[in-house]
Amino acid sequence: MAGHAITMLGTGLIGDFYTGALHAQRSRDRVHVVYSRSDDRGSAFSERWDIPEHTTDLVAAVTHPETDVIVVGIPNHLHVEAVEAAVAAGKAVLVTKPLGRNADEAQRILEAVERSGSFGGYLEDLCYTPKALKAMAAVDGGAVGEVTWVRSRETHPGPHSAWFWDGRLTGGGAIVDLGCHCIEVIRGFVGKGNRPVEVMCHTDTLVHPIADEDNAIALIRFDSGAIGQFEVSWTFRGGMDLRDEVAGTHGTIWLNHFLRTGFEMFSAPGSGGGYVAEKAESSSGWLFPVGDEVSELGYVDMFSDMFRAMEGGEQPRETLYDGYVVNAVMDACYRSATSGRWEAVELDWRGGATPRIASTPETFEGQTVIKREILPDGRHRLIVKDPESGDFSDRIVAN
Repeated sequence: MAGHAITMLGTGLIGDFYTGALHAQRSRDRVHVVYSRSDDRGSAFSERWDIPEHTTDLVAAVTHPETDVIVVGIPNHLHVEAVEAAVAAGKAVLVTKPLGRNADEAQRILEAVERSGSFGGYLEDLCYTPKALKAMAAVDGGAVGEVTWVRSRETHPGPHSAWFWDGRLTGGGAIVDLGCHCIEVIRGFVGKGNRPVEVMCHTDTLVHPIADEDNAIALIRFDSGAIGQFEVSWTFRGGMDLRDEVAGTHGTIWLNHFLRTGFEMFSAPGSGGGYVAEKAESSSGWLFPVGDEVSELGYVDMFSDMFRAMEGGEQPRETLYDGYVVNAVMDACYRSATSGRWEAVELDWRGGATPRIASTPETFEGQTVIKREILPDGRHRLIVKDPESGDFSDRIVAN
């Protein structure tokens, strides 16, 4: 099967990760043209990745006659322009997170792609990490029962590029940069058809002299009653901390994706060093390298899913509609941070209704079992409630 010829828009860190994933995992798919706003960066990028052509002309990059897929990895304020040009040229389009600076821009992108009939995908890599994929499959299989609570945390010392710090270009601060990841990870565990109903969010600017938030925490209430919690920060020191926790009626999952994953190394000062991992702040002392960074951050499985869906005429795991929902949740976060109240998530919902979390309690001798635990001698302690009186009591039973 012939591979895809790709136009890569953007030569920043994300462009390097994307190109590394594309060239390594599916070598028949190649970046043929790269666009950069800087001729020097474009030239260096094309040489680094053996890309035939580079340009500073966005339209020329998108309409290049030899490419069929456009990967949008440029600053947020350029996404709408790039996507509209891509679908006008009849190209498939894959857009990095966040889809837009706000839900209005995200919906504009979604509707432009849907009107055109082009293939579209949302490049949300942290939903494709090996641990996340396996954990979500376990949750889908009922391993933890009904999900009641999900916590997602992403923190690091701050973005690499200057434009990330300018809320006029991005749409916000740490929430737009990192919260978008967390929100979609949470949705992956509670269910994509589980509507996000309302949000309570607190933001603050604690360290950096910028107009937007460098720290935020939020609660998201879903239709089922499940709660999503995210924590994001541009002020965490010591690298990048990516963790997820899932609690269900019958189980729990803890995930540590990046900072402490079992690979630890000590390097004395002056002994050499070099690149360790994304957002690592030092190349000496105790270090936490990542074995295959492109794979561990989800890029490999993400692009494999995108091209599989594209070739099969299917929807990818992460769609442009998912990106729109994420933007709508982030908009609600900012409204809540301003008002100090729970704020409704305003969006064009396509997912239907999700029933509230429910369980059928165990009974014992006419009593409702609240909790069962095993004692050191093997017997079971039951906490039970009398359904008539409402009184609680203990029962010790053989098993």
